[in-house]
Amino acid sequence: MGKVKIMLNYLWGIMIVLGITVGVLRGEIGEVSQATINSSKEAVALCITMLGIMAMWTGIMQVAKKSGLIASLTKALRPFLRLLYPDIPKDHVVNEYIASNMIANILGLGWAATPMGLMAMKELKKLNHDSEVASCDMCTLLIINISSLQLIPVNVIAYRSQYGSVNPAEILGAGLVATICSTFVGFVFSVIARKLSYRNGHR
Repeated sequence: MGKVKIMLNYLWGIMIVLGITVGVLRGEIGEVSQATINSSKEAVALCITMLGIMAMWTGIMQVAKKSGLIASLTKALRPFLRLLYPDIPKDHVVNEYIASNMIANILGLGWAATPMGLMAMKELKKLNHDSEVASCDMCTLLIINISSLQLIPVNVIAYRSQYGSVNPAEILGAGLVATICSTFVGFVFSVIARKLSYRNGHR
């Protein structure tokens, strides 16, 4: 992880230096400075917008959990979870975390899904005896989380609204088709990869 951070730091540093250099060579350093200021303002405004949305939906997820709705949805998702995660004990708390992560992703709440995903990964690591090598269940969680079926891409709609889209929800159909395809591919890949892992004596 440390090496990745260092690499990213170098990458961003090189991009910044190149941008400034090109601006100077083309005599457009003033435009570069103005773009930097404008982008900073937009970043702050976007963060405020997304913070409100994240706070609202995270709160809704907590209410759903306290009311027992998450538990009910976890039971409804149990057959699918058993298919994806056959090695996880049926009554283990990680099932609830995984289900919550999936539900948040389906609603397009990537930021709300992240805390549950992290807790699920922490529990899966415990089930994997704290090994530094990811288990099949950990890899599956990551794949399904990334592919993420989305019925309502709330975050993307918020981005489009922030940047003045005439119809922010216009992408609903395309987003649904794209995420259905990505989730299906992720599901098939996870099942096949697990079977191959079992053949090689790994879990």
